[in-house]
Amino acid sequence: MSTVYTVGHSTRSLEELIKLLKAYGVGILVDVRRFPTSSICPHFKAENLEKALKRRGIRYVWLGDKLGGFRKGGYAKYMETEDFRRGLEELVEVIEEGEARGVGVAIMCSEKLWFKCHRRFIADALAEKGIKVLHIIDEGRLSEHKRKRRR
Repeated sequence: MSTVYTVGHSTRSLEELIKLLKAYGVGILVDVRRFPTSSICPHFKAENLEKALKRRGIRYVWLGDKLGGFRKGGYAKYMETEDFRRGLEELVEVIEEGEARGVGVAIMCSEKLWFKCHRRFIADALAEKGIKVLHIIDEGRLSEHKRKRRR
């Protein structure tokens, strides 16, 4: 069974985030922020983050165009679209790439708590595909995803 992590950058420092990723063996970070910027934490602006991760041997992938939040009509409705399906397929390919390379993959957004973030919807979709999802809260603190059935 494939495994993927999720993580929220929140107001962490760049070093705190990288320490978390390294602690869980993450070698590929998939950014699912629709708008990959942060006025509060400029180190999490896409260009800055990508450069910093590359220096530390972590690949950065942005899928926020297809998997990002803030969708008209709500995210659950958006999940019924072809764009979401394509984004999910791309994400699964990245997870498979991580497995082939022997590195972990983490899905990142800004919200620290996954259950307050659209990562919960992505996690449900991955769980339906048989992928194990572990939400990183802090170092040594994980929450295993239990798929919520949607009507």
